[in-house]
Amino acid sequence: MSSERTAEVLGLWNIAAADPGKIAIIDPNGTEITYRELATLANRYANGLRGIGLRSGDVVVSMLHNGVEAMAAYFAAYQAGLYIVAVNWHLTAPEIAYILQDSEASAFLASDRFADVAAEAADLAELPQDARFAAGTIPGFRPISWLGAADTGRPEQRSVGAPMLYTSGTTGRPKGVRRPLTGADPDTVPAPNVAFFKLFELDPYDDHVHICGSPLYHTAVLNFASISIQLGHKLVLMDRWDAEEMLALIEKHRVTHSHMVPTQFHRLLALPDDVRARYDVSSLRSMVHGAAPCPAQTKRRMLEWWGPVVTEYYAATEGGGTTINGTEWLAKPGSVGKAWPWSIVKVLDPEDGSELSAGKEGLVYLKMGASSFEYHKAEEKTAEARHGELFTVGDIGYLDEDGYLFLCDRRSDLILSGGVNIYPAEIEGVLMSHDLVADVAVLGVPDPDWGQQVKAFVQPVDGIAGDDELAAALTDFAAEQLAKYKLPRTIEFRTELPRDPNGKLFKRKLVG
Repeated sequence: MSSERTAEVLGLWNIAAADPGKIAIIDPNGTEITYRELATLANRYANGLRGIGLRSGDVVVSMLHNGVEAMAAYFAAYQAGLYIVAVNWHLTAPEIAYILQDSEASAFLASDRFADVAAEAADLAELPQDARFAAGTIPGFRPISWLGAADTGRPEQRSVGAPMLYTSGTTGRPKGVRRPLTGADPDTVPAPNVAFFKLFELDPYDDHVHICGSPLYHTAVLNFASISIQLGHKLVLMDRWDAEEMLALIEKHRVTHSHMVPTQFHRLLALPDDVRARYDVSSLRSMVHGAAPCPAQTKRRMLEWWGPVVTEYYAATEGGGTTINGTEWLAKPGSVGKAWPWSIVKVLDPEDGSELSAGKEGLVYLKMGASSFEYHKAEEKTAEARHGELFTVGDIGYLDEDGYLFLCDRRSDLILSGGVNIYPAEIEGVLMSHDLVADVAVLGVPDPDWGQQVKAFVQPVDGIAGDDELAAALTDFAAEQLAKYKLPRTIEFRTELPRDPNGKLFKRKLVG
């Protein structure tokens, strides 16, 4: 088939049929996976999941590290009408068990490098033995190849599934963002996916190569990787991100685009000048970043190095959003851009919901995606976030006279560290359960590398000294229940925390 004709074909299975030998994925171990091989593996997994009873609307939880199995599991769910929950593998067993139970998971796929925590989480969630599958060997789990032993043909009654990704909730427990399934044909690539990539000047085919250096459990990371495959782009997967390795892979594979977070920019800029100059990055066309605030100086240095290919966006798992390319940013430094053509951005008064004029700060509201969403088992949270067809995640900002959005403060409580959401209420709940803690407040403080880091202010019970010994004990206690990245980097002791008569904490008084 001619390249011109092939370029008209979109979608994993269509490309696999039209150009079966086309490379879809470069696995972290260097193995090249063709579109036919990826489609076949996705078919096997889908048939295997159907074979254990999963039907459209059911949920599969994936804790697979970056690799072909993770992408095959995604596309298996995508064509079988299943919700797929890509879980953060840094979570503790109780945290993963909560997601397994809350999502009502019917199957759990995990990599053997997470064997201990995966097995414990499955036991805590009382997940049936025949619903557990391992890439590698995990005691009590079937090998994922068991799913792959089924028919390699397409499953019957194919319809589009969807990611169901967990985002922090007002109670401190994460909530699944769940959208109604459309029943659409998995072979038809949704027009919004093509339009979304066009925001970043990424067309189908066009010799595009996407490098994925972040974990696939991140919403945007999974979206960029899967859409790249659907549009005929080659996907280069990194198992663990390393700054110099990324530069080497960019040069080797002539990478054109990626999704990044500012922490990765910091790591790249920290490389010695001679190391950065060693690699050819002239193939780059659109290096997209979001998920966390990017310091202006960091952004300028990246633009100086890579040129205007550095593009920023602002959005949320729930929908969105805004975009600003490198050239625009230099004219509007600090902005996160203008609304997408099909989106709406408004700044509303937090008190009465009225729309504010240019330059006035308020709550930032975005238009929901192509389909509506709800927070799974959290109707009240869903209602609180919505204002007609708009929603907010609680960020404060303003629009200038040209419609460019500027963010002033992050949402009042959420901590963003290295592009990862950390909710203080969850950490506070754990620390407050310690016998020697009378009161506690957790918040994010500036970190030059990660954007923010977690800091805890603790009021010990009467008669207990706030010292290094207690700090160590509290850290060890929290480590039993929380992922490492959620643990306070510092603990400061106070005789009393500043609260008003109603118990509201004045967090600003804690930091200045």
